[in-house]
Amino acid sequence: MKKIILIIAAIFGMINISNAQDSETDFREKLEFGLKLGTNYSNVYDTKGEAFVADSKFGFVFGGFVAIPIGKFIGIQPELLFSQKGFKATGILLGSTYELKRTTSYIDVPILFALKPIEFLTILAGPQYSYLIKQTDAFANTTTSILQEQTFENDNIRRNTFGFILGADVNFSNLVIGGRLGWDISNNNGDGTSTTPRYKNVWYQFTLGYRFF
Repeated sequence: MKKIILIIAAIFGMINISNAQDSETDFREKLEFGLKLGTNYSNVYDTKGEAFVADSKFGFVFGGFVAIPIGKFIGIQPELLFSQKGFKATGILLGSTYELKRTTSYIDVPILFALKPIEFLTILAGPQYSYLIKQTDAFANTTTSILQEQTFENDNIRRNTFGFILGADVNFSNLVIGGRLGWDISNNNGDGTSTTPRYKNVWYQFTLGYRFF
């Protein structure tokens, strides 16, 4: 009986030592891999003052990230995301009201500088490269509905754009809740003419992620 009690006491002692070591481990100093899924709430803006009014729309975003520590309080976090942006707008054409919904699908590659003041909070900022893979326009009025997908073979839309990201992650052990604000620096048309509107994307991004240590 005494041996059993000693074995049980030894097991509980080992568990307590392990828990104490885990509690002392700071995840900010670990290399992390993760997956994330969420939504973009996006719109467009024009710095040249074109007469254009659009409403925001939701789109999907999903992908992965790597958190690379450079010490305890700073690091680098590159990400690879499939990201839907765009806008929706209404107007009047030939006396008839119409609705246009544009969805642009990108591969986004943000390279973010990470500031980690406390273990459960990561502040992020940095540049982003975006590659446009598809644009879908849904046009509808009282008499017709048209869905068009652009293939970008003979048009003037810039497929490579650069932007900037500012945001934060809230970390709960393996779970990560992320919020971002992003905006394009370069216009979405190729040569600066007025044939293609000089609009830039701007978006809010909300994601839920899971990280592996």
